[in-house]
Amino acid sequence: MRGRMLLRAAVIFGALLLAPTGVAAAFSPGSAGLGDPMFPLAGNGGYDVGNYSLTLDYTPAGNQLTGDVVITARATQNLSRFDLDLRGFSITELLVNGEAAAYTRDGQDPSKNQELIVTPAVGLVQGKTFTVTVGYTGTPSVVTDPDDSIEGWVPTDDGAFVVNEPQGSPAWYPVNDNPRDKATYDFRVSVPAGLTVMANGVLVSTTTSGGKTTWVWREGDPMAPYLATTTLGKFDLTISKTSAGIPTYVAIDPQLAKGQVLSKLPEAVDLYTSLYGPYPFDAVGAIVDSAKVVGYSLETQTKPNFPYVPNEATLVHELAHMWYGDSVTLTEWPDIWLHEGFATWSEWIWSERQGNKSAHQWFEQLYNTPASDTRFWGPAVADFTDPALLFNGTVYYRGGMTLQALREKIGDLAFFQLLKGWAQQNRFGNVTTAQFIAFAEKISGQDLTQFFKVWIFQAEKPAPGSW
Repeated sequence: MRGRMLLRAAVIFGALLLAPTGVAAAFSPGSAGLGDPMFPLAGNGGYDVGNYSLTLDYTPAGNQLTGDVVITARATQNLSRFDLDLRGFSITELLVNGEAAAYTRDGQDPSKNQELIVTPAVGLVQGKTFTVTVGYTGTPSVVTDPDDSIEGWVPTDDGAFVVNEPQGSPAWYPVNDNPRDKATYDFRVSVPAGLTVMANGVLVSTTTSGGKTTWVWREGDPMAPYLATTTLGKFDLTISKTSAGIPTYVAIDPQLAKGQVLSKLPEAVDLYTSLYGPYPFDAVGAIVDSAKVVGYSLETQTKPNFPYVPNEATLVHELAHMWYGDSVTLTEWPDIWLHEGFATWSEWIWSERQGNKSAHQWFEQLYNTPASDTRFWGPAVADFTDPALLFNGTVYYRGGMTLQALREKIGDLAFFQLLKGWAQQNRFGNVTTAQFIAFAEKISGQDLTQFFKVWIFQAEKPAPGSW
């Protein structure tokens, strides 16, 4: 008790030193969440992260991860304390600006509760940059979502398949886990020699010593936390460049038959560049791992993760996310159609430009499904708050149909101007449905109130002629 009283006194005294006389009370805790309608406790208030520097050491035998993470952030209010998101692990060190900080965990079982509550020795002044150093060790988590899918650090036969959408990041590193807080990333990951680590961005170096290989990657463009990856295992890694000189990294589990589909990657990047504008990032690629228990692919920034060799539609879907989802990212999860609808329509335009089924034919096929089929017709954006439905088929199919219906309403000239402008105007930013509607009306010169009412804001299938 005496130590706790002394620490409290130190925090108050520090706040007095930093604040003008009489306003020490202006230092207050950052919020424990950012109020997302689906995941209200995801992310934390009071600061904005600029960079994560992750030094990780992983031993597949025993599934043990040791981390030392330095977070560089800027206070957006006068902070007396703040939260990070982290599930499980034993904390071995916690520093703020190089000084020991107090911390608590939210609840008796930290593997289920993700708030790491940090009280620095001295209050943090609004507008000032600060660093947080977190040392930790333990077994990384596999997170089960409300729809029963899994994510986080998923062990494989020879390593780990690391994917995070929407809440897996705190399973393996301390983070402000909200898509709004994008940051740059540095990865330094050590694994047993013979294993490959695939992380976001550009490969900086690899060094082997004492039976371990350290892989250093750098993601220099802003990235939402759920898009980070350090998938690792035995891979055949091919490094090349696109026709535009973008470094390309394709890693394939040698257990899997390679096929020819991944040879389509440069062509897909070229097509989407012509439609949506310059490729947003400084690297591109794919990670194909044998992750039998995952069952889905994910658009991890610069290198989508595939738990099996993808078909052509899946490959181009995930690559389209580099523009819509990774560079241009939702502000809140109910707007996920801005990711998945756009990537689904991108599959259709790929098919159309390959001389196969056109986007209009895809639209007609799906629009002719019965109104009672909840795979295609379901929650409207305005009422979309159940996290169990985050990846409902309507997000993909109705989202894609919305874009094709918009294309046919405003015409190809305005529509393709809209898609390119949306991607370039909001590069590395966060967006909402309301912003997209306003932009579509500006580009088309049309009042699209009724159009979006029936396609986005009503749950029922749009009636013929209603838009």
